[in-house]
Amino acid sequence: MSEDHRQKGLPMTGKWDPAALAKEVAELEALETAPLGTKVKGYLKRTGPGLLQSAMTLGAGSAAASIVAGAYYGYSLLWVQPLAMFLGIMMLGALGKVVLTSGERPYKAFGREINKPLIFLWALGTVMASVIWHFPQYGLAAGAARDLAIQLGGVTENAEGFTGVGLATSWGIGLLILAINVSTTWNYGKDAKGIKIYEWFLRGTIAIVVIMFGAVVVKTGIKMDVLKACNFGFGFPNTAKGITTVLGAIGAAVGINMTFLYPYTLLAKGWGKSHRTLMRWDLALSMFLPFVLVTSLIIIAMANTVYPLDPTTPLKPLDAAQALVQTMGPIGRVVFDLGFIAMTCGAISTHMVVCGFTICEMFGLEYTTKRFRMFALVPAIGILGVITNTPMWMPVAASAVCLTMLPIAYVIFFIMNNKRSYLGDAVGSGWKHALVNVILLVAIAMATIGAAIKIKSGVIDKIKGMAGQPVAEQPQEAK
Repeated sequence: MSEDHRQKGLPMTGKWDPAALAKEVAELEALETAPLGTKVKGYLKRTGPGLLQSAMTLGAGSAAASIVAGAYYGYSLLWVQPLAMFLGIMMLGALGKVVLTSGERPYKAFGREINKPLIFLWALGTVMASVIWHFPQYGLAAGAARDLAIQLGGVTENAEGFTGVGLATSWGIGLLILAINVSTTWNYGKDAKGIKIYEWFLRGTIAIVVIMFGAVVVKTGIKMDVLKACNFGFGFPNTAKGITTVLGAIGAAVGINMTFLYPYTLLAKGWGKSHRTLMRWDLALSMFLPFVLVTSLIIIAMANTVYPLDPTTPLKPLDAAQALVQTMGPIGRVVFDLGFIAMTCGAISTHMVVCGFTICEMFGLEYTTKRFRMFALVPAIGILGVITNTPMWMPVAASAVCLTMLPIAYVIFFIMNNKRSYLGDAVGSGWKHALVNVILLVAIAMATIGAAIKIKSGVIDKIKGMAGQPVAEQPQEAK
């Protein structure tokens, strides 16, 4: 198995010890019949690829979406993010099954089996998304750092723009995050030990995020009477804007760059056919649970402190942090700011990792540590986001390509997951296979609806705005 993967050209995979992999496979087989507690513990310590997905999606976009849900709709939309991510991990699970069964890198295999131009657009959308959506990650981190500086008595802005303190704070946090992420990302592109170091880095950042936002919820409490009145978070908005918010969130929990990153992180770990069960547990334990936990904590915190907010009142993440002062005092504002910085740090690193893989594939280059590290630096231009926004046309162009490609990519994964000429008997049969296909079709439908909604707000409305026509401002999506 490991020899086959080495031939696929992933240098970090070739460093995995074949004996260690064989031992792991034997242990995984034993876990199949182990008691539930032993099984969970055994799978949890072997997780990894799901962590990268969790870190990538827990960025500026998830923060903004969760804040909007809690501030405007209270507890009633707590069900949205779990459902959205469930559909997302089902599609990633189908993609992972294809890759682990075949052992092939998906860019070449899917291009051969489906359509090379479409697969090229999948890769192009991945790079565009990673570069363009890098900017708001740095922007959120810098804004949170400036907010911390203000609480220490600093003046970060005046009528002329950023002050010296504001610039120093912005560039300081940006350069610090970049340095940390270059170090950890370059470890990932090195060898098996580097991958483990990087995964522990992600565990650390996710843990910080959970602790920060969890502290706010512990302080403010969970209002069980309100939660019960909202049918335990299963409400549905009765306005057109609210319905659009829900459908857009369900269809956009997974970004196009996440779909490209996931199969390559599976191969980079040396995983194969024997790891398919582990893959499913990995998605559940290190992607689904952290995402649902963090987004739910933010929604509850906003529902406890800001809700009900007038839907016409704009609310940005840093506005939310400042709003906590009334309930928790200055400490709440500090905690939220630190949580935002941790969220962006993990997302920035995964953008770099996926570019290291994707650009090698697009140019047909075999992986070397040097090439991986060089291409991982491509989205680093996003550090400019600490002091400026991207030119309007850039996110518009990225949204047009990426949002259009996401449902198309889902259809490709669905086809490959059911292609017996490629997977053979691994395709599956029976009612379980049929049920999975139904769920995947629902995921495709929701991704299509979500993409249409996001294209309306992120492309059509933006173009109208550039043409001078007034449009309602929407939160910027960032993955």
